[in-house]
Amino acid sequence: MRLFAAVLPPAPALHELAVEVALLKRLPAADRLRWTGRDGWHFTLAFYGEVSEETLPDLRERLERAARRRDPYELRIAGGGRFSDRVVWAGADGDRPAMRKLADSAAAAARRAGIAMTDEHRPYTPHLTLARNRVPTVHLAPYATALKDFAGSPWTVGKLSLMRSHPPVHGVPGAQPHYEEIASWPLGR
Repeated sequence: MRLFAAVLPPAPALHELAVEVALLKRLPAADRLRWTGRDGWHFTLAFYGEVSEETLPDLRERLERAARRRDPYELRIAGGGRFSDRVVWAGADGDRPAMRKLADSAAAAARRAGIAMTDEHRPYTPHLTLARNRVPTVHLAPYATALKDFAGSPWTVGKLSLMRSHPPVHGVPGAQPHYEEIASWPLGR
């Protein structure tokens, strides 16, 4: 199973972001980008890759412990940017140190369960992927600029989710990966 740990924003926060994304889709060349669907918007905390069924119980137990050790915290979807001219993303504002600690705990839980973490030396940047560039000639700076002043309403992050990623259907144009929450644990309890 292809798994990752994530924070899932509540429906009202996703609605606010959807309104902003609708405006982004009016920018020049927006039709040349591959936009992610609202059901795929999440903040990845730690990406685990392929995890065997045998490892899953240990990972679940360790993630539950990690969630209990972290208190709920305030967050909102705010701002945005780009990773080079490859990805447009929305950012996070609020208690980012708490978010980073939760991400570190989710990665540590995986390492202790025997899962090799390939991106552990990269600095954690909380983001929601909004679009991917299919054509490298589309410049994403205008999209990042348009997101600069976006600020959604705050909410309390109260759980850690373990997600399964199902790849897009092969051969179907525009097919997106599908994400399934397979477990979650309340923070601080």
